[in-house]
Amino acid sequence: MRTQLILLDHDPAVVALACRPVELVWREGGKHLAHAPQLMARLKDGTGLLVDSVGQGGPSARLVQRARVVAAAAQAAGWGYRLAEPPDPVVVANVRWLAGYRHPRYAARARSAAVAEVFARPRPVVEAVRELGDPIAVWPAVFHALWSGVLRVRLDEPLHERAVVSVSRQEADAA
Repeated sequence: MRTQLILLDHDPAVVALACRPVELVWREGGKHLAHAPQLMARLKDGTGLLVDSVGQGGPSARLVQRARVVAAAAQAAGWGYRLAEPPDPVVVANVRWLAGYRHPRYAARARSAAVAEVFARPRPVVEAVRELGDPIAVWPAVFHALWSGVLRVRLDEPLHERAVVSVSRQEADAA
């Protein structure tokens, strides 16, 4: 669940997150059943997304049964619902690393225009960092820009100094 929370937090379409925000209660076969989805994400478009994490062994029969009810309730509310399978370990490692630079103190506002400019064309991140100045000061700003979506990199490949980074499309369109 923690991993799904970090991945949702990194998703630019997500504007708010809550853990176990609702509990659905229904009657089935003479029994009262209940289920509280693990996470809810509020999306930019105003809709919601309910999420239940699935372990390595896949969803249990009980969760599959309850997921059908939750999906129908979410759809009736204009929300989405998904059973989130364990993500790619490389993506998880990369996003967890970048999450360490999530705080705005790493943004280095004085460098933000220079960071966007130096990555105007895709290039190995280490080359751009050297060009921007003191690596001790620049790397955190670059990692924050990757976390916040100002810059982009393939997250399904291990991050390293030769990873190719570029300005994200939305940032390029805004410039």
